[in-house]
Amino acid sequence: MAEQPSGCQSTSRAADSAVLGSFRPRGEIGRARAKVGTDYEAVSGSGKKTMFAARRWERAPLLVRRGEPGYYAGLFSSAELDGILRSGEVRFGAHLDVTSYAEGVRETHNPAGRALPAVVWDFYQNGCSLRLLCPQAFSATVWQFLSILQEHFGSMAGANTYLTPPGSQGFAPHYDDIEAFVLQLEGKKHWRVYGPRTEAEVLPQFSSANLTQAELGEPVLEAVLEAGDLLYFPRGFIHQGVCLPDAHSLHITVSSYQRNSWGDLLEKLLPAALQMALEEDVEYRQGLPMDYLGYMGVTHSDVADARRTAFVEKVQSLIKKLIDYAPIDAAVDQRAKSFLHDCLPPVLTQSEKALNGGTRDEAGVMLYYTTENSRVYHKEEPKSLEIDPEYTDSIEFLLSSYPNHVSVDTLPCEALEDKISLATLLFEKGILTTKKPLVQV
Repeated sequence: MAEQPSGCQSTSRAADSAVLGSFRPRGEIGRARAKVGTDYEAVSGSGKKTMFAARRWERAPLLVRRGEPGYYAGLFSSAELDGILRSGEVRFGAHLDVTSYAEGVRETHNPAGRALPAVVWDFYQNGCSLRLLCPQAFSATVWQFLSILQEHFGSMAGANTYLTPPGSQGFAPHYDDIEAFVLQLEGKKHWRVYGPRTEAEVLPQFSSANLTQAELGEPVLEAVLEAGDLLYFPRGFIHQGVCLPDAHSLHITVSSYQRNSWGDLLEKLLPAALQMALEEDVEYRQGLPMDYLGYMGVTHSDVADARRTAFVEKVQSLIKKLIDYAPIDAAVDQRAKSFLHDCLPPVLTQSEKALNGGTRDEAGVMLYYTTENSRVYHKEEPKSLEIDPEYTDSIEFLLSSYPNHVSVDTLPCEALEDKISLATLLFEKGILTTKKPLVQV
């Protein structure tokens, strides 16, 4: 087994403190966010270009050896999983999967109904893996952890936890449609990571089906993760993990960047650009040639015809001109709206305001926010307020002032009553907080 294959070495101990340093729980939310903001430069590449951002992100896996088993202490544990099961809120399929992978066969063993602790642990004792879906819905620590990470990714951060008994494997080899960070919490697990097999598997839009061992080549990284270690691999990289005979494994996989590509932005942008072009440019509304079906289409694709050349050139011209009608900022606003729906609710301190962006619709101003989101993905509809257009400047003033507190009197509204009304509305929705606790008179 090649612990550190060429090109996939673990980072040095000195680099451990900087590279992926944000993937560590912190005790106090305000300090956590500040710490993540500093360390996150190593993850996102914001500020100074780092080796991770330049050479690894969306390109190649990375193994980080901590040499510190308690590095993720307090984030999640098998004892906490047992407590969650005993709460009586966990149901098979919806919240918990019981899985196995043996002799090339991947199986799910979910009964119907509640996941009773005795039943779940019996499955585990018989060699099954336990996957807790959306642990942030049950664990405040995981919720806090992901809510901070999503701010820095600019994309939803999700998670699953995996508890695997010694000497077993719970899942078949496969690749995912997310950037994955495997944080080893307890025990150890032997991982193999394989590169994309074709160009179509590089940064795929969708996850793969289960793969067979015969479909795999040589791994680009093979290592045993121990408690405190981290493994990153981009979407499209095939992976599988198996427990060693002498230890169980508990890890949490943090995911992000699902459907967050340039192509996903263009899916919003191009239809809007075409609609605008149709409304504003008569060339897009002119009729097609009456005889175009006689020389266009697959049947005629190999025929040399001047009419075909002219038709293709016309299409190319219209496509090139389409950029002039592309409402780029509006499309980004729509992506932002979707992001706010995806987001976990923020974990607030008294020193913060969690004001989120607004988008302007023709009928008025819609302010979208996350403070009333569920910790369960898309359990509720997007949260928004329709506010008077005259409040737009005040919303932008609050955005530009974040994270500093400002006096209500400084809001750029015409009347004091309007300032108080807006501040009260935002306060009641949890979108802003007061610098000091309010005292009831």
